[in-house]
Amino acid sequence: MSVLIKPIITEKMTADSELFNRYGFFVEPKANKLEIKEAVETTYGVSVEKVRTMNYGPNRKTRYTKTGIQHGKTNMMKKAIVDVAEGDIIDFYSNL
Repeated sequence: MSVLIKPIITEKMTADSELFNRYGFFVEPKANKLEIKEAVETTYGVSVEKVRTMNYGPNRKTRYTKTGIQHGKTNMMKKAIVDVAEGDIIDFYSNL
């Protein structure tokens, strides 16, 4: 199973990648910083200087329907912000 799920491509992360050489990824919730660093280095061929992670818990929702009360939740997520060495670039759009 891969540690990296998908890259985060938003306006904020694009600005961070252009200005500060930082890239964001959704990662497996049980992955640690060393595993994330190794996965990014082997996948994209860059050298990683720093990894920061954020855990997001599930969002719980309750709906009132005609069949009764429905309880549900979304999945837990983990984001990783990766600082890449100066001069290295990750191009997400090269394979389009």
